Amino acid sequence: MAFCRTHFSIVTLRQWNLLLYQLGYVFLSHLYFFFILPCYPLFTKYMNDYPIQKLDQFIIDKYFGEIPQPPKQLFIRGNFPSDPHLVFLTVVGARNHSSYGKQVCEHLIKGLHGYPIVIVSGLALGIDALAHESAIEAGLLAIAIPGSGLGENVLYPRAHFELGKKILETGGCLISEYDEKEIGNYWTFPERNRLMAGISRATLIIEATHKSGSRITTKLATDYNRDVLAVPGNIFNEMSEAPNELIRMGAVPITSPQDILEALGFSITENTPMDLFSQCTDEESSVLKLLASPKRRGDLIREMNVPTNKANVLLMQMEIKNLIKEFGGEIRRC
Repeated sequence: MAFCRTHFSIVTLRQWNLLLYQLGYVFLSHLYFFFILPCYPLFTKYMNDYPIQKLDQFIIDKYFGEIPQPPKQLFIRGNFPSDPHLVFLTVVGARNHSSYGKQVCEHLIKGLHGYPIVIVSGLALGIDALAHESAIEAGLLAIAIPGSGLGENVLYPRAHFELGKKILETGGCLISEYDEKEIGNYWTFPERNRLMAGISRATLIIEATHKSGSRITTKLATDYNRDVLAVPGNIFNEMSEAPNELIRMGAVPITSPQDILEALGFSITENTPMDLFSQCTDEESSVLKLLASPKRRGDLIREMNVPTNKANVLLMQMEIKNLIKEFGGEIRRC
């Protein structure tokens, strides 16, 4: 009897597993045919507004001519930001970043608002995507160099179609040296890393292990005589292995947006070169004027002469926009 019950249980379990598998297949099929597939022509139509073209050879020679094995040709969607005053910064890091890595990436890049800086990354999951998104939010141009062709069917990763559209909409571009139908492969990503390292004046690494692709990019940057910038991290976190090692080897430690600006050659003065008030609302400008010198939160709120809850919301929004920061019990301008 025990055998029969066991046998019956196994058969029943198998039937349930088969039923669940079939239901899952039906669900995914319906999801694809009724939701994903109808959206695909819309994406294709949109991308047709930014057709794939060959990048001008003059630009290739100017921005990639100094690296070993420069690309023979490059394909582009969007417009290449070729203004000579622009400075390119490559940002790389872990796919499975920590909350610290996310916070650092957003803080550093948004702090570059108002400067002629272009953020370059690989469109990948993790820090790459955060770098692109933060650049767009900060009003900076972004360049994505995926490890695949730029065709709608192969652009990698598929999850970042919308991000690619945002990059194009905000004046940036997608660049690849691969044919538009070439899918990403194990060898295409290390190859594209040399383009990311070569195009920029410096490469910033935020969280990565010793054997990561980000570490490869920083090594290439060093080989190409570019600056390497690294965010120090927790010594007990394996995602801090590469940045901490690079700092030990001579990379520039980065703990603030000002560190990046100095490393890129911008002169930092007490009165920041980006007009602090130009992008602010009237309420934000009033707060900045009150902060000619640092103030305690309570004192500042009293001088703002608005309800406390409204003042706290405004101060939080300004901190997110990197206009102010609270340190040592006082609020001050960034």
